Amino acid sequence: MKRSLFLPLLLLPLAACSGQDTPLAEPPADESKTRIVALTSLTADLVQTLESEALVGIPGNELLRGDDRFANLPTVSEGRTEPDLEQIVALEPTLVIGAAGFHDRTLQRLEELGTPTLTTEVNSWADLRDLTTALATTLEADPQPLLDRYDACLAQAPTDSPSTLVLVSRQPLLSPNKTSWAGDFLAQFKVNNVAADLQGESPFDGYITLPEEKVLAANPDVLLVVDAGENLLEQLKSEPFWGQIQATQQGQVHSFDYFGLVNPGSIASIERTCEQLGRLFD
Repeated sequence: MKRSLFLPLLLLPLAACSGQDTPLAEPPADESKTRIVALTSLTADLVQTLESEALVGIPGNELLRGDDRFANLPTVSEGRTEPDLEQIVALEPTLVIGAAGFHDRTLQRLEELGTPTLTTEVNSWADLRDLTTALATTLEADPQPLLDRYDACLAQAPTDSPSTLVLVSRQPLLSPNKTSWAGDFLAQFKVNNVAADLQGESPFDGYITLPEEKVLAANPDVLLVVDAGENLLEQLKSEPFWGQIQATQQGQVHSFDYFGLVNPGSIASIERTCEQLGRLFD
């Protein structure tokens, strides 16, 4: 499945907040009875890392399919299709974790059936840390090793950077401002995102639509193009503005994976993005 099918998700919130205005379920007295079905790759990774035996169901996702840690776990969803409610219930989970705006209907139905749920969004590093800590509390696990990995990731940030613009789609031209995961990632990494404070019309929270004249006015020194599976970089090369900005004239155009920079995806994909940004702005 092409990652372009995830583009609405990129721009779906991926925060650590409860959709039911209730705290995370308390861990059972017998920790071995904790059974979690994760409907996103990030939460599956977090749960597996914190307490591997607690994870009993995962989403169908390319990041997880390539990881042996998840090889023997049942898949309860695939791509953008609705998760299999019957299969989830059969796993007898004590908690099901999904993404706001994408799994709302499934989580609501599970709540009606008496299964505790958690609705998550991760729009910032603070959200990631809060979610990690909350899950660790539920699992009676130590979050510090993961929190240390996050700190090590951001420790690769430069002291400053040239002006930078991120493009995630062509029609329309979309760029993350500071209220998205990508925008906060750039801010935490001390990258001078020229779209950070821009506001405008967009169907996706945290992203703005950029007319060509705004791209030309920003005239970034560096351009980051997100690869979501449809060869966006090659498409952009046909745009009239392409040859008129400093980044293209100076050969400072760099391709980044969708997972990590736009959709957190997994701990490993976040760390790879840190490494790539660190090398780029060293």
